[in-house]
Amino acid sequence: MKLTMASSPHNHSLKSVNKLMTYVMLACVPGILVQSYFFGIGVFVQLALALVCVSLAEACILKIRNRPIWPTLSDGSAWLTGVLIAVSIPPLAPWWIVVIGSVFAIVIVKQLYGGLGFNLFNPAMAAYVLLLISFPVQMTLWQPISELLATPLSIYDQLCLIFTETTSAGLSLDLARQVVDGATGATPLDHVKTAVSQNMTTTEAMANIAFSRFAGEGWQWVNLAYLLGGLCLLKAKVINWHIPVAMLVSLSVCSALGFVFGGHTGTAFHLLSGATMIGAFFIATDPVSASTTNRGRLIYGALIGLLIYLIRQFGGYPDAVAFSVLLMNMAVPLIDHYTQPRTYGHGARK
Repeated sequence: MKLTMASSPHNHSLKSVNKLMTYVMLACVPGILVQSYFFGIGVFVQLALALVCVSLAEACILKIRNRPIWPTLSDGSAWLTGVLIAVSIPPLAPWWIVVIGSVFAIVIVKQLYGGLGFNLFNPAMAAYVLLLISFPVQMTLWQPISELLATPLSIYDQLCLIFTETTSAGLSLDLARQVVDGATGATPLDHVKTAVSQNMTTTEAMANIAFSRFAGEGWQWVNLAYLLGGLCLLKAKVINWHIPVAMLVSLSVCSALGFVFGGHTGTAFHLLSGATMIGAFFIATDPVSASTTNRGRLIYGALIGLLIYLIRQFGGYPDAVAFSVLLMNMAVPLIDHYTQPRTYGHGARK
């Protein structure tokens, strides 16, 4: 056998950035399909808008910076950001929501810091938080699954709501979200948080036809689909297991303790609702903004899981994946500093 020596860095993977980003986007397909099945064609419309916007934003800023456009754009990082933004916002949110988020993610969060590899924060999550804080009404108008709507929305009505904010009959999204008796028009996380704030128990809050399964009709299947995609990424060795496992274990332990000692919602609810699975496998594992050491990844993922539980249970926002990831992005330099492996020969006796 011939031994070939090469200079550092020594990377065991022969996958290019483009291939890695393509793997991740393909792994999102099961989740996107299930999400569109339960929440309508708006998922694909937002996806198309996001991909166009991130491409144009990346091309424009690269042109301004006198950088080659296609080599950078073709690495796929901007397109992955667009995909994550599109699946994170309500499918029937106005078109300008995804446009603002996409431009902010690429121009401000990514390119302003120097481009791929230099951004401190996850671009998609930074854009999501900007949109949630700036436009809370539009960002929280998730419609119930089609089966629970009093009047199902046609494809044309969904397009009208996205581009004109009213249906063909002149109904706003809030009115179009009217549901059958006894069902909830909010996401499971939002519904439970609101009900508990009104002095209801979690058992009473979940005694609703929208909670006939673990974490709300539709939502558990969306999370299971993203879990399937995430397992495919682990199988292909596109991501390491440390962050998603640490995050999910931490969230499971915290929610189990909360259920036993505080009567809070259980582990299955937290794992299969909101953005838990897409956060664990597709967002927290961002190679640029996440920790880079194995011990650091475990700490990083575990703290994200802890923050998700604390914000969901005691904070003002129903879901907390984006906030938790961004907070831990800020802590990455400190985590990496104290978890660097010892240099070979360091500390040995002379």
